[in-house]
Amino acid sequence: MGSAVSEVPERSSRGHEGAGGWWAQLRAWVAVCAVPVSLVMPVAMATPAIAAPGTFAYVADFGGDGVSVIDTGTNTVIATIPLGAGSGPNGVAVSPNGTRVYVTEVGGDEVSVIDTGTNTVIATIPLGVGSDPNGVAVSPNGTRVYVTENIGEVSVIDTGTNTVIATINLGGAPNGVAVSPNGTRVYVTERAGDEVSVIDTGTNTVIATINLGAGIIPNEVAVSPNGTRVYVTEVGGDEVSVIDTGTNTVIATIPLGAFSDPWGVAVSPNGTRVYVAENGDHQVAVIDTGTNTVIATIPLGAPTSFPQGVAVSSNGTLLYVAENIGEVSVIDTATNGVVATVPSDSPVEVALGSVPATTAATCPAGSVLTGGGAELTGPAPSELTNKPVGDSWQVSAQNKALQAITLTPYAVCAPA
Repeated sequence: MGSAVSEVPERSSRGHEGAGGWWAQLRAWVAVCAVPVSLVMPVAMATPAIAAPGTFAYVADFGGDGVSVIDTGTNTVIATIPLGAGSGPNGVAVSPNGTRVYVTEVGGDEVSVIDTGTNTVIATIPLGVGSDPNGVAVSPNGTRVYVTENIGEVSVIDTGTNTVIATINLGGAPNGVAVSPNGTRVYVTERAGDEVSVIDTGTNTVIATINLGAGIIPNEVAVSPNGTRVYVTEVGGDEVSVIDTGTNTVIATIPLGAFSDPWGVAVSPNGTRVYVAENGDHQVAVIDTGTNTVIATIPLGAPTSFPQGVAVSSNGTLLYVAENIGEVSVIDTATNGVVATVPSDSPVEVALGSVPATTAATCPAGSVLTGGGAELTGPAPSELTNKPVGDSWQVSAQNKALQAITLTPYAVCAPA
């Protein structure tokens, strides 16, 4: 039997005891009147079945006009979400609570909103005609989405209403976008302006511009977990610029190979590594943030893989790389080796998210709920809520681990 979590409320702080303890007595009684319901996460399922909790990779398939959903536990595609012919999905981001995915569509001049519980599009947010949306990022509290548009602006979306509530004029063909961990700043690369704009999210205004040098062509951007550094890939310079967010100045430039054509960039959860997709060299560069030097390069096999988007798992052990040739490579960050490849249709970006789910055990007719809990097999989920709801004991969980876990809630019932 797995470990128990959040048992009957008045006993919730105590663990299992010996055969003669309160736990054995309680379970002997519960065996008669407890009603178990199993929730397994994650599981492979066919579209449009309800997604189970777990970590998934959401891949913008530019060539396939859809989004592929990869189960990171098995590294297989479990669903493909169509967005419409000619939509041209380009950027993708997942909400912090894992319930929504936001996808920019170059061909449709809109943002699609996907419900991760059903893997279906539940809303489309129109942008201006010819806006050519590129990058997308979600605020840490999940209330705002920021979208860069090639026409020279950033749209701010209210996730509660799925409407654009502000547009920020930048010029300079904005492309990459990232939000600081505290949600107060948004960093936007401007390819035509060779600079990074810093936006105050409280006022939705540009408070600083950081010039990177003529002909640099900044591409993508990422912020360190502690918010002190911003990393910018530069196509024209074949390098990565490191920005100090306290002074909004470039404090280092990290050279990559000639014609490396760097695209996507991601920072490890502990902030010690930066991963850069080198589109021209068909590899991933690994940067040590302590020395700001490249310490490894990871070849991706095919000489025409053209890697673009990169994303790191929440525990930092796996890296997912979208390769325009038609696959997603999975890299073990401990060995810097490719451990799996997943077929996809001209993928350009990838984002990781953990899908929450809720289940409950219900007391039968003629009885009342007096308590409950859940049996757990596997690692503890990152978020777990146990509570009574009417005559049921409800368990909600969000599992950010890569491996599967099982939660079995039970209700403790007494005669009415």
